[in-house]
This record gives sequence, structure tokens and C-alpha cells, in this order.
Amino acid sequence: MAVAEDLGFASAWFYDSQMLYSDVYATMTLVAEHTKRIKIGTGIVVPSNRIAPVTAHSIATINEMAPGRTMLGIGTGFTGRFMMGLPPVRLGDLREHVRICRALLSGEEVLYCEGKRQRWIRFMHPDRSYINIKESIPIVIAAQGPKALEVAGEIGDGWMAPASGVEAFKQNLDTVKSAAQRAGRLQNFTATLFAAACVLKPGESLTSTRVLSQMGPMAAVALHALWESSAVAAQLPSSLQSIYEKYRDEYVGKLDVPADRRYLKVHEGHTIYVKPGEERFLTPEVISAFSMTAPREHLIERIREFEAAGLDEISFCIPNDDARGRIEELGGEIVSRY
Repeated sequence: MAVAEDLGFASAWFYDSQMLYSDVYATMTLVAEHTKRIKIGTGIVVPSNRIAPVTAHSIATINEMAPGRTMLGIGTGFTGRFMMGLPPVRLGDLREHVRICRALLSGEEVLYCEGKRQRWIRFMHPDRSYINIKESIPIVIAAQGPKALEVAGEIGDGWMAPASGVEAFKQNLDTVKSAAQRAGRLQNFTATLFAAACVLKPGESLTSTRVLSQMGPMAAVALHALWESSAVAAQLPSSLQSIYEKYRDEYVGKLDVPADRRYLKVHEGHTIYVKPGEERFLTPEVISAFSMTAPREHLIERIREFEAAGLDEISFCIPNDDARGRIEELGGEIVSRY
């Protein structure tokens, strides 16, 4: 991640998907140790993965190693939940998780509930360099559905979501900011999009070999989201429906696995690689819908359109293979020229 810092990236977000990747906090610890400026955040942690005091304690520990440049992204869960065949957590549980985390990170005592038991808790030794709650840690809420967008505005210091069309982004941001304003949280409220991005070279198409190797794993997520009928799918264009139906019938429907374990096969390789047989469904429409793939000038123009609509930050999703090369390419082609 030091190379990203040197190339001018302002922040780095890390997935909390326990069935897919390395531990999010162990990874952030390494980044904190080897960087000095770049902000680091969870993108996103899921309330069901840990009790709220552990979430607060973990992010405060990272803040001790990277003081003042730590962010806590929280959401109801996509990869972290669907990989286990489970739906997103309830919005009420998200609210409760954020309530406890915010109080603990503010140095307060807070009432913690475990079943029917209620106990007051606080960090016992915040002044002994085990954790850092002196520098504030913003809590950013990931949300897409209408109710979740309202919650993001009501309880968050910011909002984050996958990239969509500019108009859809603006409508969603208006919903979030209206809720934030009603809750008195609009000051310094931030909006972040995360998107897979590939800079097309002269002569390349959306289905060129290099493009598919970079964007294929992320684009396949659109099909996974449609199969799960997730909130992510609700933001995808209706033009993908016919492609999805073929994917559902000709790929998922023919998987040689028990129906109650089908999700395990569907999500295998999620954001990391394309499974054999999936590649034929990665049409230009799918690549376009779930990535920002275009010539450099067009990409920069689109980012500026999002910025004009209220975007504060765009976070590029980096594929697993040759991550350093992708960071260097986006740093040189986009960040340095923006």
C-alpha cells in the first residue's frame, strides 16, 4: 500500500469478508505500519461478524497505529453474509452496533445488551496507548436500499456505495443527505463510491483479454448479486435481466451441487477470479454495468460528473492478480492527472 500512498491516493478501504479474504484488521495493521499519510478504513465491517465492543476496540487499535487517519465503514453485509448463505443483517442491528461503537469511540459509558442482560461498559484504559480514541474515527455507513439510505444519513458521518449511474447516485445522495440534515449530521458528511475501473488502451474493447482479466472478477459480481436479489442488484440496469436469466438457467441451474449449497459455488471466486463457464456471460453490457471501463479522458470526465453531483471520494476496487500493477496504472492514468 506504500506504493498507493506514493502515487497520491488519499485513502484505502479493506473488505471484511471472512470466507473470502485475509482478516481485515490484520491487513490494516500492516498498512498502518508501512504508511504515513494515507487514510485506511474498513469497507465494510458487518455487525454480525463481531460484537460491537470488539469492532470499536479493533478500529481504535488501528487508530493507535495510524492516528487520525482511520475510518470505520459499517454495513449490513453483502459478501460477508451471502458467502455463508445468509441475508444482510437487520437495519435495527446496524443501528445498535453503530450506537455502541460511537459511544465507546467517544470515550463514553454505554449500555450494552446481551440477550436480556444489560450492562454498562466503557474502555477502561484509553490513556495507556493500547487504543486511540483521542483522534476521532468517522463512521461511514454503506447503504443502497431506500430504508438503508435513510439510516445512513441518520447515524453516519458519511455514506458509501458501489458505483451506479450519475443520476441514481444523485438521487440516493439526496435521500441520504435529507436524512442527515433532519438528524443534524450534515456537517462534514461525506459520500464515497467504490468502483472497479480499467483504462482502455487504443484499440481495446470491453471484452479484450486484458480488460476481462482485470474487470471480469468484479463484473461477475453483478450476476451474483442478481441471483441473490440483493440491494446491489437493485442499482443495476434492467438491460442485464436477459443476460442474468441465461446465467441463472444455463450456469447456476446446471451446477452439480445440492440446492442448499448452491450459493457456495455461485460465490466462489467472488471479486477474485472468474470461474470456468462464467466467462461467456461477461458481455460488454455486464462489464459496462459493473465497472468504469473507458479511455482515460472518458473516465476522468465521468468522475467529474459524479463530483458535480456531490461525490467526495471514489475508491477503486483492485483485482487480486497483479494488484501493484493495477494501482500503478490507475495512479498514473487517473490520480496523477485528475
